[in-house]
Amino acid sequence: MTRSPHAPGTPEGDTSPTAPATAADTEAVPYDVVVIGAGPVGENVADRVRAAGLSAAIVESELVGGECSYWACMPSKALLRPVTARADARRVPGLRQLVEGPLDAPAVLAHRDDYASHWKDDGQVGWLDSIGADLYRGLGRLAGTRRVTVTAADGTVRTLTARHAVAVCTGSRAVVPDLPGVADARPWTSREATSADHVPERLAVVGGGVVGVEMATAWQALGSRVTLLVRGDGPLPKMEPFAGELVADALREAGADVRTGASVTGVRRAGATVTVELDGGGTVEADEVLFATGRAPRTDDVGLDTVGLEPGQWLPVDDSCRVEGSDWLYAVGDVNRRALLTHQGKYQARVAGAAIAARAQGVPLLESDRWGAHAATADHAAVPQVVFTDPEAASAGLTLAAAEEAGHRVRAVDYDLANVAGAGLYADGYRGRARMIVDLDREILLGATFVGPGVSELLHSATIAIAGEVPIDRLWHAVPAYPTISEVWLRLLETYRG
Repeated sequence: MTRSPHAPGTPEGDTSPTAPATAADTEAVPYDVVVIGAGPVGENVADRVRAAGLSAAIVESELVGGECSYWACMPSKALLRPVTARADARRVPGLRQLVEGPLDAPAVLAHRDDYASHWKDDGQVGWLDSIGADLYRGLGRLAGTRRVTVTAADGTVRTLTARHAVAVCTGSRAVVPDLPGVADARPWTSREATSADHVPERLAVVGGGVVGVEMATAWQALGSRVTLLVRGDGPLPKMEPFAGELVADALREAGADVRTGASVTGVRRAGATVTVELDGGGTVEADEVLFATGRAPRTDDVGLDTVGLEPGQWLPVDDSCRVEGSDWLYAVGDVNRRALLTHQGKYQARVAGAAIAARAQGVPLLESDRWGAHAATADHAAVPQVVFTDPEAASAGLTLAAAEEAGHRVRAVDYDLANVAGAGLYADGYRGRARMIVDLDREILLGATFVGPGVSELLHSATIAIAGEVPIDRLWHAVPAYPTISEVWLRLLETYRG
């Protein structure tokens, strides 16, 4: 790939040189905005402020494009797409006999490498150059109010100053629990799981969240014997319970060993074998162990202490992503913990960039906020998420439990997707389920969840209905095409009306 997939209007461009730095050059370089972190979030902040005519510097210690481009969204979905495509083909008469063999693992890994740009960021650097943002390679740290130091690999230090704003867009990192033997076991995190150059014969996956089930799905299909260890009652605990149940059932049918109520107490490696020790005395042996057990903010070494904040902490922000108690510091994307998803981080970046520009130009936000351009309200009510397993699990808004906990008077409306005509045409033996959460006082949707093959494409309609607070009576007149899986909307509304 030769351009940034993360910012609007991404033209291809030649690799641009990074901003020059010499040991003798110690004078601070002024900008309107300084962005720390050149992942998709930082890229979008820089793009928005540049489009508003502000000067911008962006600092990156690793690859321009960030976690999503090289170790998360792009490589993981490149690994998973052949898995779901084969699974879909196996459910279609006339095709299933043609795809009974194993996946071509080397071809899948090569395809993944292409989507990760072979872990080179030339194209994304060229895109930054095309929008006129200056790139500084090195570790960016706050050094007091509106000041950022950049320490390059050769030890050279440059100082940048910001007239209007500094945006911390450093993302999050995988957390490996402090267990006996874990350091010597050399465990995988999400980075190794998405970039590995070989298929381990046996893979133990610790954690039943999105990373855990997606990587279990991918590596099981590529030939690993996968054991998924889930501490709780089932995977995907933040979604509706049936989502985790259906995904777990499918993993078991594919050959994975899915264990719930499994707490890991220690790990040890002896040669090529990793032994995972379980509470109660059991063990699991594998060639590699992946810990998918949560994430922490990458704020431990960005100089938060120089501005009165605690290093290593999440940064609370208002709806414009400005750090609480500050008039110049912004925290955008994972670091503010509002929604740890690339698309939500990019959404926040668009909001933050617009807010920074408006404040820099002296425009009152309330007067200029005709379309809510300066408030990341979707972080509260309409966050969409897709888990790219087989079957897919897709949700937007609140679950039933979350809606009830928030004090809403709600009703959950369920429908078996196998009873939708379009689902039967999509795949023989289609299995899936849909649920919508209705606010009974306002008669609008607060949430929706779909599980089944191909349901990710249903999600944006749900997101629009939730974000737009579309009344149920109006949704009744949004007629789904026949025969498609989208007909489930009609069936859910019929079920609600009785």
